[in-house]
Amino acid sequence: MELLLMASGLRNESLRDALRDMLGKPFGSANVAFVPTASVAEPGDHGWFVTDMNRLHGLGWRQFDVVELNGLPRRTVLDRLLRADVIYVEGGNQYHLARSITGNNLAEGFLEALESRVYVGVSAGSMVFSRNLTEHSADVIGDAADLHVLGTTTLEPPFGLFDWCLKPHLYSPDFPERDDAWADQIAERADFPVYFIDDETAVRVRDDTVDVVSEGRWRLLV
Repeated sequence: MELLLMASGLRNESLRDALRDMLGKPFGSANVAFVPTASVAEPGDHGWFVTDMNRLHGLGWRQFDVVELNGLPRRTVLDRLLRADVIYVEGGNQYHLARSITGNNLAEGFLEALESRVYVGVSAGSMVFSRNLTEHSADVIGDAADLHVLGTTTLEPPFGLFDWCLKPHLYSPDFPERDDAWADQIAERADFPVYFIDDETAVRVRDDTVDVVSEGRWRLLV
């Protein structure tokens, strides 16, 4: 299983090179499935979404598919993912994304697809693999409002692969409160490790190996 878990997309050459290496062939010879699901639960201007989708499309894929996880038959969604070499899951509300995966019974099929495909996550798309993606972690990290806006107070993690959580957009001008003091406060409350990554960074998972690809800054607090 190969995962490239980013905050804001393929913004620099180090991240693009990491994806090329994981993919093992040129982008022009590969199919990508773009999953926008998390973005639809995020209010406000979606210029960030358009920018990231255009950036991804501009890499020149053989086929650029868009796969929404809600509303289509389960088998249709999984078949579309299986036709991709890269599954690229956009940001937004991670709890809506997690509930879409579990509510549509996609978790097992999703993991099977990832046995032979590269997963690229952006923000929310990078946050759904932790077994600690629960209502408890929402309180600890301070984004329980993003869960409650969905009309629920409970959450089942869809995959539960790691004990660590990922929190994106450290030092981002779009999230000015996300500085070192903010990260330290979360770490004091957390009973699990947290990767804090900025918009130029990704956590890379290759089977049992976890490392960081970055042209920016990041912290691992345990």
